[in-house]
Amino acid sequence: MPARLHGEVHRSDRIGWLRAAVLGAQDGVTSTASILIVFAAANPDHRALVIAGVATLVGGALSMAAGEYTSVSSQRDTELADIAREAIELQETPEVELEELTQIYEQRGLDRPLARQVAIQLTKADALGSHIRDELGIAHGGSARPLQAAAVSAIGFTLGALPPVLVAAFVSSSLHLVAIAATALLVLAAVGATGARLGGAHMGRAGVRLTLIGGFALAVSALIGDVVGRIF
Repeated sequence: MPARLHGEVHRSDRIGWLRAAVLGAQDGVTSTASILIVFAAANPDHRALVIAGVATLVGGALSMAAGEYTSVSSQRDTELADIAREAIELQETPEVELEELTQIYEQRGLDRPLARQVAIQLTKADALGSHIRDELGIAHGGSARPLQAAAVSAIGFTLGALPPVLVAAFVSSSLHLVAIAATALLVLAAVGATGARLGGAHMGRAGVRLTLIGGFALAVSALIGDVVGRIF
C-alpha cells in the first residue's frame, strides 16, 4: 500500500500572494493608463504627461504597499486574537471545546458517535490546530502575511504601470491616446491570463474580464479628459 495516495496538485496556497499580485498589477495598469489618457485627451505637453505617469507609478506603488500592509495586518491581528482566545478556552473549558468540535463534525455529516470519536482523536493529536482549522476556518499556510502582501502588490503595481509610462515617454504625442490605451489593454489581458494560469483557472475568461473592465475605465477617462480640455 503506498504511503500517500493523494497526488493532486492544488493552488489554494497561492491565494494570498496571487490576489495581491493581480490586484496590484491591474491597479497599476488601469490607474496609470487612465491618468495618462486624461492628460493626453486634455492635450498637455509631452513633459507633463511623462511626469504625471512617473508620479502615478511611484505614488501608486507606495500606496498599494501601505494599503495592503495595513489591511492584511488588521486581518492578521484578528486571526491571532481569535487563536489566543481559543488557546485560553481550551485550557479553561476543554469539555466545552470538545463539544464544539463534535457539533462541527455533526454538521458536516457525521453521526453523533463518530463525530465525538473524531473530535476526541483530533483533540489528542492537536487540539489548538483542530480548532484553528475547523472552528475558525484558518487553513494551514493560508493565514494573512502583511509583508508578503505589501511587497507583492507594490511589485505588481510597478510592473503594471511601467508599460503605459514607457509608451507615454517614447511614443509620438499624436499617438499617445491610442498607444497608451492599446498597451494597457494588452497588459491587462496578460495579467488576467497569467493570474488564472498560476491559479489553475480559465485563462481566456480572466483575460477578457480584466480587459473589459479596464477598457471601460479607459473610455471614461478619455471622455473626462476631453471635457476637461475643452473647458479649461
